[in-house]
Amino acid sequence: MRPAHAPASAARGGRALYELYRAASRAAAPAVLLWRRMRGLEHPSRWPERLGRPSVARPRSGSPLVWFHAVSLGEGMAALPVVRHCARLHPGLPILLTTTTLSAFEVIKDMLPDVVVYQFAPLDCPDAIESFIGYWKPSLILLMESELWPNLIMSAAEKGIAVALLNARMSLKSFNRWSVPLGLPLVSLMLSKLSLVIPLSTTQAVRFQLLHTPPYKIHFAGDLKYGIFCLSFFFLVIHCFENTFGSEPTSGTILKVREKELNTIKDLQRQFNDRPIWMAASIHRGEEEVILRVHGELIKAYPSLLLILVPRHPQDIKNVSLALKKHKVNFVLRSTMELVSINTRVYVVDTLGELRMLYRVTPIAVVGGSFLPSLSGHNFSEAAAAGCAVLTGPHVGHFYHMLVEMWQINPLAVKQLTGEAELLEVLKELLGDSKALEARQGAAKDAFSIMAHGVVNRVWNLVSRFAIDAQQKRGIVD
Repeated sequence: MRPAHAPASAARGGRALYELYRAASRAAAPAVLLWRRMRGLEHPSRWPERLGRPSVARPRSGSPLVWFHAVSLGEGMAALPVVRHCARLHPGLPILLTTTTLSAFEVIKDMLPDVVVYQFAPLDCPDAIESFIGYWKPSLILLMESELWPNLIMSAAEKGIAVALLNARMSLKSFNRWSVPLGLPLVSLMLSKLSLVIPLSTTQAVRFQLLHTPPYKIHFAGDLKYGIFCLSFFFLVIHCFENTFGSEPTSGTILKVREKELNTIKDLQRQFNDRPIWMAASIHRGEEEVILRVHGELIKAYPSLLLILVPRHPQDIKNVSLALKKHKVNFVLRSTMELVSINTRVYVVDTLGELRMLYRVTPIAVVGGSFLPSLSGHNFSEAAAAGCAVLTGPHVGHFYHMLVEMWQINPLAVKQLTGEAELLEVLKELLGDSKALEARQGAAKDAFSIMAHGVVNRVWNLVSRFAIDAQQKRGIVD
């Protein structure tokens, strides 16, 4: 049964707040973009795309177009399985993918088939949004996770464009901010314009419903982040072959690309020379101190121990290098192609797009972004898929639902640590007890396999049912 409509006064309040936001965003946009450019957060030559100015021609002018939008690398990677699925089910349909951050651009641009156009997303100000939508003329907009932008959603609604929110999530902080009297009318207005919301968890569904999302628009399908590892190798093969030969690869070509990746893995394994290894992945500024202190203690018990350290952001490499020098640690940067010697204590990965491969050369993966209170975790399903023993810190944010799901399958699938002391304790146990290590590795891989099954199909079936079908009835999508 559909909920009762909000009172007319509440609707008017939401519209009034939107008009205030619209005016404020128009005034602030130039300063925001200038500030981001000065801090190196925008692409040096493609920043005009942030103002809604295209850098390429729209394919098949006049035809339907599906626009996928994600803010950063994690959300963009989660969108990729659905992008590929859409392209295969609707060959010839123009697809547009936008992201905001430079790190997403650097990785994702090399994982897309030729049929997908990649642009930086417009700022959420009226002029940029109107210019962007007016040029690309999308028939369907699929937003990832928490991308609730008033100008984008309201402009799409006014033009009759269906908008769906996939992998929908809202942090407790955002929920509390939207719940205040000045926020609730605006977010309620936005959410009423969505055709479909696919939440990450029951908790997320409740939050969206408390913000007045109509319950009949909320449907569950699973977490798309489980689909990343399954398809990322396939994306890489397809992209490399299509860009070179203009067609999809044969099974023989896939085997050759796979062989190349396996050779990279074997080369690293030869360099590591059967030394005990652990990896700290997606490490944020400040976390490297925690990781290096723990590694320093572990080396006392395991003198040949090697740490693979993967900073989350390329701009943090300098801080990591300074921290290593401060601790007088012998380290190698991957980008230099310098060989790992017996004296190397830390292998610093300062390249992008190799995390999935690196998970296959370590038995233990500590997933960062989780050891400082200001952080909120990262996707650890890729490490689980590779068969690592997976550890994460206490601050996991919306990834807590993923923890619970994997714990329900096997409590050993992921170990959530209370902090630095427990990290040291658990690593000592796993490095010294092969049976405990194997138990956690198997539990992680099995849990991932169960969670990943069918999630992309379920998501697309819901999109087809609640968004595409509605547009087809109105004659907007073929």
